[in-house]
Amino acid sequence: MSSESKVRNSTLPFVLVNMAMTADGKIATANRNWSSFGSDRDREHMLELRATADAVMCGARTVNAERAVLGPGAAKYRQRRLRGGLAEYNLRIIVSGSGAVDPRAEIFRHRFSPIIVLTSGRASAARLRGLRAVADEVEVCGTDEINFPAALRWLRAKWKVRRLLCEGGGELNGALFRAGLVDELHLTIGGVILGGDGAPTIADGRGFRRLAGAALFKLQSFKLIGYEGFAVLRRMPWR
Repeated sequence: MSSESKVRNSTLPFVLVNMAMTADGKIATANRNWSSFGSDRDREHMLELRATADAVMCGARTVNAERAVLGPGAAKYRQRRLRGGLAEYNLRIIVSGSGAVDPRAEIFRHRFSPIIVLTSGRASAARLRGLRAVADEVEVCGTDEINFPAALRWLRAKWKVRRLLCEGGGELNGALFRAGLVDELHLTIGGVILGGDGAPTIADGRGFRRLAGAALFKLQSFKLIGYEGFAVLRRMPWR
């Protein structure tokens, strides 16, 4: 087990969040139709992180709208996984409390590794049937919303997920931050200003009511490459 994995209780995975954002903290425009401001280096960084993770996770909106497949990428990244003692292909996890995942989404056409859907009791029986027909496993965790501590413990116990990479969107990230489950945050900061009250950020949803209860992170490193900044932040050890 790596030293970073020891930071987290052994029943939970080590959780990384990786996001690209604009200089004003947005991850897409207010209408959510444009988000491709990351560079080739940013995409390479994403694949490098995927090469270290047992599983890659994202929300239903990303899978439905962006044709995301969540795979490890080219052979060089798969070889890197094998050298690191991981399976050649990472597990793929889709999250939706309402079960609003399109069974016709692109990800279900690529069967190179298991696809797991995490949902809650809000998902209708019809949606559950549709997802169970295309996913390798559908796990209901919680009644009105997903119980993320329980879901992550299940992923560790059932699927042996020790290192979990989350790639958004903002509502999923926000839920993980509120639950105190994020160990490390990778941010690519681009030189773009989008503005807009409704534009999504790296952490949306209910948020924290008081500063005293906010998730605290410490900047570990920062690199300027081209017109982008690449930051790594680690969860403060007492949080």
